[in-house]
Amino acid sequence: MSDPTGRALALLSLLQARPHWRGSELASRLDVSDRTVRRDVDRLRSLGYPVDAAPGIEGGYRLAVGANVPPLLFDDDEATALVVGLRMAAMSAIEGVEDTTVALMAKLDQMLPDRLRRRIDALQNSLEFLSWSPVTTAVPVAALTVLSQGCRNREEVRFDYERRDGEPSRRLVQPYHLVSVGRRWYLVAWDVRRDDWRLFRVDRMEQPALAGARFDPRPLPGGDPAAFVRDSLRARTVEYRATVIVADDAERLLPMIRWFEADVDTLDAGRTRLVLRAESYEWLASMIAIVSTGADVDVVDAPEPVLDLLADAARRLAAVSAGRRAARDSAADGPTPRSSARRRRPPSTG
Repeated sequence: MSDPTGRALALLSLLQARPHWRGSELASRLDVSDRTVRRDVDRLRSLGYPVDAAPGIEGGYRLAVGANVPPLLFDDDEATALVVGLRMAAMSAIEGVEDTTVALMAKLDQMLPDRLRRRIDALQNSLEFLSWSPVTTAVPVAALTVLSQGCRNREEVRFDYERRDGEPSRRLVQPYHLVSVGRRWYLVAWDVRRDDWRLFRVDRMEQPALAGARFDPRPLPGGDPAAFVRDSLRARTVEYRATVIVADDAERLLPMIRWFEADVDTLDAGRTRLVLRAESYEWLASMIAIVSTGADVDVVDAPEPVLDLLADAARRLAAVSAGRRAARDSAADGPTPRSSARRRRPPSTG
């Protein structure tokens, strides 16, 4: 076995299977040398697994008598990433993954130390998923850990926050629940200074920290954090929108527009209406340009600045295409031939 990690796990499994092994037996089972076995034993010790060694012909290796094998060694960030990944995998459209994930989480619950198990429980109880997709907006693992602890322990959290208009603000909140919506994370919380429920994007937070003050949880309107987030997002006014009809099937378009804020409506075979929404003219124009790369697009309705941006982009792309075509044609014609005849010198008069 050439993989050191796999070999170390196999060695640990053998040591747990019976009380004593000679070094030569372990080497034979793992198909390695005695020296490699000694190296792998040292590696297990460095990870906290108590392996005793006895010298001599009858000597060998065994797990220390009366010692408990340490649990899996994860740091806080690794454990958090593992839980989030498993929960999101359970929401994927893959048959059997949910049952497998539940079984794996049950095994982890038995093997993790108490301190990490409490963190895992806090994160599990503080997460809610409306839909599954890879999270493209970076969210620090430490932020999720702090917020989930606040949700579990009913402890206030403070953080700097960038509002939608770009203005900075300082917030003190009573966190209620974390919700993942597609590519973004949201915190449902009671804003202490504004005396109202608020929805916060986690990627807009700066250094969230536990404030130390405990609070009695108040009832969330409707009682469902996922529904609260969904309704809040729907109620927000989207600044810009455009309606386009694409000469393609919706199924073919979905992989291309999966990160877009869009309503998809199939008109007939080979035609799909998209209502695109964005927070800037530039992004809205980019969305239209993207869907037009593989099919004809009819812009039914769009803000005038978006149409101007599309026209400018079309002119620039046409210039690029013309330049490349001219360079290609020039290369195909080959270099201009030079005359090989030498100039005749005038006759000497001297």
